[in-house]
Amino acid sequence: MSLSPQLITLGQYLAGEFDNQEQAMAEPVWYVHLRLWQRPINLFSEDSITLFAEQANTVNLDKPYRQRIMRLRQESEFLQVQYYMPKDPNALRGAGSNPALLNQLTSEQLDLLPGCILSVTQETLAPNLYRFTASAPPASICSFTYLGNRIQVSLGFEATETKFLSYDKGIDSETGKATWGATVGPYRYTKIH
Repeated sequence: MSLSPQLITLGQYLAGEFDNQEQAMAEPVWYVHLRLWQRPINLFSEDSITLFAEQANTVNLDKPYRQRIMRLRQESEFLQVQYYMPKDPNALRGAGSNPALLNQLTSEQLDLLPGCILSVTQETLAPNLYRFTASAPPASICSFTYLGNRIQVSLGFEATETKFLSYDKGIDSETGKATWGATVGPYRYTKIH
């Protein structure tokens, strides 16, 4: 199956190394200075583009966290992102800055996160320049178990050729309120590689 030009462009916009230094310097009370890696991996390549994502506080680049797998697919005329989680996050720790760790990754080493799917819309900004916006369908709940705890998150992003805005945040399942992440607005990353 061939991949659509829109899917390929989305994959190109999302792949890379990102930094929110400008935002962290302007609003240090609200935003930590982070490095985000989104590395292409050779999984589900028959119908998808798949990325490994990991981030770290720039003060502790050797202690990355929040690993996830993003599978970008075309569903009829719509783009979609399905999230997965590594079964053994420690085995992949640091793969953002050392992508060779991803060479042996298989789909059997991932847990599908069934409620963690985003629908993607595309807006043309100029000839061959786009903005992709990904959001969860109404009433969907993205949750999973991590270290024995049930975690609920709200996912979403915007991507252009040079920018990535993350709306991801943790949600208190009892109150529905955001507890971490993009609680006062998106994390605004600039692509640096």
